[in-house]
Amino acid sequence: MSAGVRILVTAKAPVPGLVKTRLARDVGDRTAAGLAAAALLDTIDTCVAAVGAASCHLALAGDLAAAVRGEEISSALARWTVRAQRGRTFADRLATAHAATPGPVLQIGMDTPQVTPADLTAAADLLEAHDAVVGPAYDGGWWLLGLQDPTLAARLRTVPMSQPDTCARTIAALASGVVTTRTLRDVDTIADAAVVARTAPRSRFARSWQTREVP
Repeated sequence: MSAGVRILVTAKAPVPGLVKTRLARDVGDRTAAGLAAAALLDTIDTCVAAVGAASCHLALAGDLAAAVRGEEISSALARWTVRAQRGRTFADRLATAHAATPGPVLQIGMDTPQVTPADLTAAADLLEAHDAVVGPAYDGGWWLLGLQDPTLAARLRTVPMSQPDTCARTIAALASGVVTTRTLRDVDTIADAAVVARTAPRSRFARSWQTREVP
């Protein structure tokens, strides 16, 4: 891992009815929020293992006081730098969060609880030799964005998010000096959740999936 890399996590507080709404159609609001909370906790642990809590930043939307496992998440964030997300669109919020984080920075979300410290270390090593690193997702988006210069994230303001071509358009917007990591699956649907739980059987997410209440 190259020295000085920060990790930025962008996340929503796992409040029932406000998070994982596509998944909630099949499992219910409370269960979906519980799965989101488990995924966020897994992500927090992975980031700390990779770079240490003092080098970890969280851009948070929503209120942990109203969230499932909110106290546990707040405790896990000890020594993190936590800021509220700011911006009208998701792309605005991403750009603002990057600009507030000293570079170089690796940014991930809370939708890939299968990510390992080794994944982040490999991405950081790539970033040491390139301007940007993008981790493609199977749905056409991306699960990781690494930037030597966080101000380059302003280019995301022109990229439509959550579209089948979001990853391709992100790479095009960043122009030269971009490399990619391995492709991962985001948890958006019940099918995604089942696959990711099998991929990371020892994770909190997998335990939460296995013990969920079935509507």
